[in-house]
Order: sequence, then C-alpha cells, then structure tokens
Amino acid sequence: MKYISTRGKIAPIEFKEAVMMGLATDGGLLLPVTLPSIDAQTLLSWQTLSYQDLAFEVMSRFIGDIPTPDLKTLISRSYQTFTHPQVTPLVKKDGVYILELFHGPTLAFKDVALQFLGNLFEYLLAESGEKMNIVGATSGDTGSAAIQGVRGKERIRIFIMHPHKRVSPIQELQMTSVTDSNVFNIAIQGTFDDGQAIVKTIFNDIAFKERHHLGAVNSINWARILAQVVYYVYAYFRVTEIEGCESVDFSVPTGNFGDVFAGFVAREMLGRSRISKLILATNDNDILSRFVIDGDYSTNQVTPTCSPSMDIQLASNFERYLYYLNGQDAERTAVDMETLSKKRCLRFDKEARTKISEDFSARRVSEVEVIATIREFYGATGYVLDPHTAVGVKAGREFAANRPMICLATAHPGKFGAAVAEAIGEQPLPPSLAALQGLPTRCEILATETTIIKEFINGHAL
Repeated sequence: MKYISTRGKIAPIEFKEAVMMGLATDGGLLLPVTLPSIDAQTLLSWQTLSYQDLAFEVMSRFIGDIPTPDLKTLISRSYQTFTHPQVTPLVKKDGVYILELFHGPTLAFKDVALQFLGNLFEYLLAESGEKMNIVGATSGDTGSAAIQGVRGKERIRIFIMHPHKRVSPIQELQMTSVTDSNVFNIAIQGTFDDGQAIVKTIFNDIAFKERHHLGAVNSINWARILAQVVYYVYAYFRVTEIEGCESVDFSVPTGNFGDVFAGFVAREMLGRSRISKLILATNDNDILSRFVIDGDYSTNQVTPTCSPSMDIQLASNFERYLYYLNGQDAERTAVDMETLSKKRCLRFDKEARTKISEDFSARRVSEVEVIATIREFYGATGYVLDPHTAVGVKAGREFAANRPMICLATAHPGKFGAAVAEAIGEQPLPPSLAALQGLPTRCEILATETTIIKEFINGHAL
C-alpha cells in the first residue's frame, strides 16, 4: 500500500516513510492511495478473532513494508498494557452499547493508537539507527497517551504543548508528573488550536524538521487513524453477534475529526450496509456539527467546556475528509485549505451538503445537556459517563433507529471529576489517578509563539 498527500505534491511513499514523515512535506495529510474493501468471505473469517488478531488483519491491509512476524509482535506488545482482555470491551446500558476505549495506561481512547505508535517509532528507529524528536499539541488526552507511549525510549525525545489551565487537573497531572529525561511538557498561554497551528508551522519548516528529525504523534500521523479503525471493526463484530443483525450505527464525540474519520475508513472497508450512520457529536465548540448540518466550516472563539478534549475549532483531520468530499481532487483540496487559512471559513454548496449528509449526521450538545445526560444515565443504569462520552450518548439517542447504537466512551469519568461530581454528587477516582496526587511535576510555561517554541526545541532536542 502506497501513501499520497491530500495536496498532491509528493510521490507515493510506503507506510514506514509515511509514519516517519507525519505531516506531508507539501503541508497536506497522508492517505493510502486506495481504501481497501473487504469481501464477505474475509469478513466471515474475521468474526471470532481476538482484538490483537483482528488488528493484524486490518492493519496489514495498509502496511506492506513491515514483515508479518514483526507487525504481530508490535501489536501484541502494544495491547499488553491494557487492563481488559478484550482491549476495547462493550457494555450495553439503557438500550445503547458503550464501547469502552479507556482501558489503556492513561484511561483514554488515545492509548489505543499511541501505544502502537510509540512501539512502531521505536522499531523503525532501531532499524534505521536514527533519532527522533516528537512535537505535538494536545487538548487533553493525546499528550499523556503520547508521553506514556514513548517515555524512557531510546532515540526519542517528546515535546508536548497543552493549553495552560485549559485541560482538566487530572489530565495536566498525567502529563506533568512524567519527569523522564526524554519528556518535555510545555504549557502554552493560548488554546489547543494555537498549539496545533504552531505544530503545523514547525513541520512546514522543512529545514528545521529535517535537522531535528521531527516526528508527529497527533492524528495528523496516519498510523494513529489506522489503529483506531480497528475498534470500529471489532465493535461491529461483537454487537452484530449479540444482536443477530447485520448493521449498526456509531455515535462519536469528536473535536479533531480523527476518531470519526477512522469510522469513515472502517465503513469504506466494511460497506454502508454494515455501518449505517456515523453520528458526529460536538460540544459547544460546534464547527464540525455546523459543517455537517449547514455546510458552514467557519471558526469562532474556543469556548471552555467540561469536555476539554473537544474544545477545538480547526479540526486537524478535516482535510482528509475534504479530500474525499472533493472527489480526491488534490489541487482543489489545496486551494480550499489555502482559503481556510486566509479567511478562517469554508462554505459548501447544496451538492456538497447532500454528500456530507450521506456520510455523517451531527448534533451539538450543550453544557447543560452534558451534565443532565451524565445524571440521567447514572440514575437509570448506575453507569458513570465521562463528559465526552455523554456528548456522544446524547447525540446518539437523538438519531436512534432500528439498529444497535454504539457510543464511543473516550475516557474514564475519573479524569473529569468536577463535571461528574456536579452531575451525580460523587467523583470516581481509580487508584492509578489517585496516585498522581502529590507527585513532583515538570513543565515549562511559554508564550504562544512559534519562534519561542522552536528555540525551546533547539535547546533540548537530541
């Protein structure tokens, strides 16, 4: 499988080069030349596979340059760190299936991809003898998951920016209490969007990128999306087996478009007769729901919410979907992204809106609705939702049909204690999170300026 850029200015490359490149050198995002379609006979053979074996079958359709034994070992190592034997188990509560994606080391769905990516980076660097400096931005969960994926690994240093005091206290501690010598936490005095803009600017400085051997852990890295595709396929098999049906819907809380785009890829592989609706659920930062409902992709000010990982205006993975919406026209996509950069908005005509509505449904969920959903769901089931998952559950119920609804639970509720306590009067805190209290921390607070961040990287990079 070869990879190309959404902006069309690079020659097709292999998977390993795509992983190490991160952001395409023409400023676009990398995608496989084609999305594989899986035939019915092959799907039948996948039905009873373990999560790890299914991950190999799915990933190997996109990876042609890693030997089978090595890929299987990478997958096995990556999911040994999860506390549940099914890796991403499902529970049925009050008529909806909850896909629990929080059984990894940092109790968030980002672990599913970043445990794999950390091991993949280590494997590729050992093979090449090179080194890497990872630069990323986080709205909350990516940072800690990325840090856990690469902490202590030789040949790697990691620089993670998070918006100062705009993540939950637990999310902040999960990052800043990791004091390994190869980990550098940076609190920027701005928003996640500011941090992500800095990351893209740095990666577009090709000389700087090559001099410091920069690598990407944000979902601009295709390997992140690929690892997330697996749990959609796994959930599809488990739920259709239980329900004796052929089709399911997914409700996905999203701010960066990465998780729901992984669902888009999974549906292309399995077919729309198997994954029917993909429901894009946003909080008050509703650029993505406005895009789906009204064809309006225009930025506003970021509004702080109790689901901070979704407090995003410019979604990093939007360009990947835009490429498909544009009929895989890279030149048109590049023009659209230039327009977005200058005008901070894109408007879509009736024909495009029809296509978008065929691909996604969407719902904005307010802060009041988030707290009410956590409270009501707990009252009905005794099950505690985190605020992000509550966004997905609320939106999913709005679109309930005669198919099973699978809602992605993207984080453990203990990570967002204040919101949960407001909703149900108590704050669940698992031992791994309670143990963070009082640990020594290390973090640099820096201005939201690319030159300052680059100077910091210059002073600490390998």
